[in-house]
Amino acid sequence: MTTDLTVRAAVPDDAPGIARVHIQAWRECYAHLLPAASLAALEHGPREARWRKIIAAAASDTWVACRAQEIVGWASAGAGRDEDGPRPRELQGIYVLASQYGSGAGQLLLDAAVGSGGAYLWIADDNPRAFAFYARNGFVPDGATGSHELAGTPVRILRMVR
Repeated sequence: MTTDLTVRAAVPDDAPGIARVHIQAWRECYAHLLPAASLAALEHGPREARWRKIIAAAASDTWVACRAQEIVGWASAGAGRDEDGPRPRELQGIYVLASQYGSGAGQLLLDAAVGSGGAYLWIADDNPRAFAFYARNGFVPDGATGSHELAGTPVRILRMVR
């Protein structure tokens, strides 16, 4: 199903679409982790402004998956943010709309963001679909764990490396 999908580097004008996907994907994949009120309270405007700054700063690489002209997923990667990062490249985020699960969009984004080389990422401990996706792509937990706040809620996270 990837024939009508394209992946390209994001530009600042993609910020509205990335923000829309970011919020919708959180609501779809974190409903079991975060309070419904927190997910409902996510606001488009601040997230769009943040994405404009991220893309313009070019401190990390951001990619978008598009079906026709509509952004249906995004990924970002860059130099590892951890002092003790096990690899120099970190997948900082990747989200695809639930309607695109199985379309190949996630794989195209992962390939664009980190290629087939060594990389690491942090994942919510209770995220079986994402865990299976990363495992299929050669990522394994390295034993590092922590906590990260998502929409005001602490979530247990684990690190995966390849």
